[in-house]
This record gives sequence, structure tokens and C-alpha cells, in this order.
Amino acid sequence: MSKAPASVAAPVVSVLMTAYNREDYIGEAIESVLASSLENLELIVVDDGSADGTLDIAKRFSAKDARVKVHFNSQNLGDYPNRNRAASLAKGKYLKYLDSDDLIYPHGLQAMVSLMELCPQAGFGLAQTALADKPHPQVFSPREAYLEHFFRRDLFGRAPGSSIIRNAVFKESGGFTGVRQVGDHEYWMILSRRYPMATLPRDLVWDRTHGAQESFYDNPGVRQKMHLDVDIAALEHPDCPLTQDEKARALKRLEQQSAKTFWRLLLRERSPSKAAEYRQAMGLGLTAAFRSLR
Repeated sequence: MSKAPASVAAPVVSVLMTAYNREDYIGEAIESVLASSLENLELIVVDDGSADGTLDIAKRFSAKDARVKVHFNSQNLGDYPNRNRAASLAKGKYLKYLDSDDLIYPHGLQAMVSLMELCPQAGFGLAQTALADKPHPQVFSPREAYLEHFFRRDLFGRAPGSSIIRNAVFKESGGFTGVRQVGDHEYWMILSRRYPMATLPRDLVWDRTHGAQESFYDNPGVRQKMHLDVDIAALEHPDCPLTQDEKARALKRLEQQSAKTFWRLLLRERSPSKAAEYRQAMGLGLTAAFRSLR
């Protein structure tokens, strides 16, 4: 592990790692950042009041590498407020979130930064599956991004680790609102109303799966309803870039997608209890469910 010179210029990218009781994973996460082929970086670790050895592990890395900067919250802020705090400490041109239980591949930062540099008009980038006829990066205007999301494929249901954001854009937008679990989805839709979005390759970050993750706590139907509410709020926002007709068609399409999931659970998977639980969580009426069969 090499130590960056003390006199380096402002980093091109600030890697933001928020942490809470991640002693089993944070060491590997930090090591993956420090192994990056792009060396002009800072790694900001903000511990949110961990009760285990997370903070001590992070401090050991900061003692060896000046690029690692460790901060501690004396009061637990929670997921998205802590992400905002980490961003407020950043000096880089770009912000790159990496969760403290995930890993970034050695070429990941370089690939994301290089592609964003090719798209100076883009305020942020999200990892996506490439289109069949166009490689990354592809830049979507606000209107194009909303049309893509609501009528073709899900653009915005992406975790923070899938993103790279211009620091100036993050500051101008005010950051995450603090909505639990789906705050990333909400924030990408907020950003995309104001700034063009670039698509980036998938699989630059390895998302670890384990039972202590918050996403495992809620019923899947409840979480899907939270995402649905974000989509509906975006369509109803006064700055939504779609026409009134497009908004109405998008809302109808969302209803149809919910109904299809209900029928799949009931008929294909033969699980009446799951179907009923899903319908209740989604607030899907029987009339709307039967209407989708026409």
C-alpha cells in the first residue's frame, strides 16, 4: 500500500464511505479503493457511531495512507443524512459512493471518471445495461431520461454505489432528502429533472449481499410500494419534463405493472397469501387488478 505524497493537488474524485457496525467488511472495502488504478483520490470514511471495531479499522488505514480521512459522528445520523455529511467533507471534482461492505474493482474509478470527462454536460452518471445499438456513455436529457425510465426500462432504481456525481451538482441540488431505503431512487429523479444523465457500465463495483443489510428488513411489497410512491411523486412534480398525456400514460403503466406482479404471484407461483400480502402493501384495488386483464 503506497502512501500518497503530502503535496498532491486536489483529488479528482472523492470516494465516500459511510459506515455503521461494519467491522467484518470495511477493511476489504478500503483496500479495494486504495488498489485503484486511479491514484488521485481521497477516501472519506464517516462512521455513524459504530459500537464495534469499524472506526478503529478505518483509523489504522488513515495512519498508513494520507488519502484516507476518517470522521466520527457522535450521534447516529442514519443512512442518507450521513451520506450528505460525507459529501460535505469532499474536495474532489467527482463524488463516488462506495458502501463499507462492498468492493470497487481496480479499474472502476478510472472508468467512471474517464467516461464522465467525455460528457461535460452530464451532471451525474449511473451504471446501466448498455443499449443494443449504442455503447456507454449515452447522455439523456431530462425529458429523454424520464421517457426512458417510465416507458422503456428502469433507469433510476439504482443504489448509491452505481453513481458518480459532480461535486458542484451535488451541492447545488442539496443532496439526499433523507427518505429511508429509496432515497437514492428519489435523488436520481430529482437530479435528472435538472441535469443530463450519463450511462456507465455495470459491474465496476461488487455489491455484497448479507443478512445485516437494511434492504432485508422490509416486506418486498412494502419496498416496491416505496419505489412506486417515488415514481408517482416525480410524475406529479411541477418540474416533471413530461407532457400531461405522457404523465397519464406513465401512471397507467405503473398500475399495470403492479397488477401483473399480483397475478404472477397468484397464478404462476400459486401463492394466494403472497399475492394478497403484495396487493395490500401496494394498495392495489381488485378493480385495478382485473382492469389489467383487459
